[in-house]
Amino acid sequence: MSLLEIEKLSLSIHGAPILREVDISVASGEVMGLVGESGSGKSMTALTLMQLLPQGARASGRVTFDGIDILSAPESAMCRLRGDDIGMVFQEPMTALNPVKTIGEQVAEGIRWHTGANRADAEARARAMLERVGLPEKQFPLTRYPHELSGGQRQRVVIAIACALKPKLLIADEPTTALDVVLQAQILDLLRDLVDENRMSLLLISHDLAVVTDMSDRITIMRHGEVMEEGETARTLTEQRHPYTRQLAEASTHVPARAKTPVQKGTTEPLLSVQNVTRDYPVRRESLFRPAKPFRAVNNVSFSLDAGQTTALVGRSGCGKSTLARMILALDRPTSGAIAFLGEDISAKSEAALRPARRNMQVVFQDPYGSFDPRHKVERLVAEPLHLLDEKPGQARRRELVAEALEQVGLQTSDLDKYPHEFSGGQRQRISIARAIITKPKLVVADEPVSALDVSIRAQILDLFADLNERLGVAYLFITHDLTVARAITDTVMVMHDGEIVEHGITNDVLNRPATEPAKALVAAAPDLQRALERRLEKVERA
Repeated sequence: MSLLEIEKLSLSIHGAPILREVDISVASGEVMGLVGESGSGKSMTALTLMQLLPQGARASGRVTFDGIDILSAPESAMCRLRGDDIGMVFQEPMTALNPVKTIGEQVAEGIRWHTGANRADAEARARAMLERVGLPEKQFPLTRYPHELSGGQRQRVVIAIACALKPKLLIADEPTTALDVVLQAQILDLLRDLVDENRMSLLLISHDLAVVTDMSDRITIMRHGEVMEEGETARTLTEQRHPYTRQLAEASTHVPARAKTPVQKGTTEPLLSVQNVTRDYPVRRESLFRPAKPFRAVNNVSFSLDAGQTTALVGRSGCGKSTLARMILALDRPTSGAIAFLGEDISAKSEAALRPARRNMQVVFQDPYGSFDPRHKVERLVAEPLHLLDEKPGQARRRELVAEALEQVGLQTSDLDKYPHEFSGGQRQRISIARAIITKPKLVVADEPVSALDVSIRAQILDLFADLNERLGVAYLFITHDLTVARAITDTVMVMHDGEIVEHGITNDVLNRPATEPAKALVAAAPDLQRALERRLEKVERA
């Protein structure tokens, strides 16, 4: 018997169609995967179920949860359902949590509201739930605030809130997108255990086919607000009856075509040389009588990068990747060691002396929208690095240079006069890349450039990076926790752990035959669609 039945659900917001006759059913104790690209309607389906729609939304059809007609239920009835019978885990835990309330208060709040428990009882249940999700009170007191926790720990708090009352249905909307592969595996194992223990149903929303395949009994694939295909997970993804299913599966394992062979070490001077770099940060003193021991974020790191070479820097969150990148970009200075770029030591140069280096070294950020000023048009945003040139171009020449950069990344000259909000996520990342290459740099540092993109857009952006590498000879340092990106686009890979480079070599050699324990842990935890399908088929055969 189905716990959740969605029949012919259509949704519009201010007259714009969002969902078109969506049919989804979830049985008691079942894990249903909801897959699709950004804008396919996955999250809006979940928000319709929770009745958390924006103003101007109009829904029609039928949504039944445990015999309750959701679309006609009053707000008072929905308040009783939310957090009690239906729990939800959101994609970004920091925005889902209240920054001015302790984690203990936030887990206990729903318990007190729904059960009428007193403060002491609610705190006891909150303490037990936090311990269940891997946050025992000895290490993580209830008095901690969200900003005092890591990303993975905050996501565990959100899961504790959603599961505190053992809901019949748990909705997890992209619960692991921003996490490194080891944390992602831990969170998915936790969700799986909670579902099994409490016989919950789980609606897992994701654009990662490997994750959904590993977790889900059945899968529903959406595009442009419509259901393209649904059915048992292994059968649906192996038979691929709908062309869009095949397109998603191919994009998930896409490797850009690269004409050249991997760069071999030569006798020429490297483009970038990092020698014995260490970075310490001061910490608060614990005692007046004991000197504070600094925190070492990067410890004695050395490597080099040749012109045109692509290298991945992989590792768990907090291992020192971003700190190392900041020093390479001369945004932070090393405590000791030296960084040479184009043969010159940049680790101690003044801002004025760094201008030539900055012209030849650019960065692409994880979230392009967050790195753009929303008040400015594309022409101004892409042209920002041109102030680094010795000869400043005039207005007409500047516009030509911006148009040329946009064309190189697959955008149109007509996009010059648009604002960032007028573009999709993939198009905004293309604009970010155009801004990075407009000064024709020798090196681009890409910090998680595709982690927030769905698989089809990710494949396009990786193709673009590979094409620019071939045509312009740009060297890349890819900072990522996604090993599929490292496999797809890079010549060499460095594995970082606790501030040190523990393994460095040809990408396929390191990722296929990791030698160190941190590298082995990353490879073992990385989602893999083919392995997930094999495991899913084995389960079906055993059943």
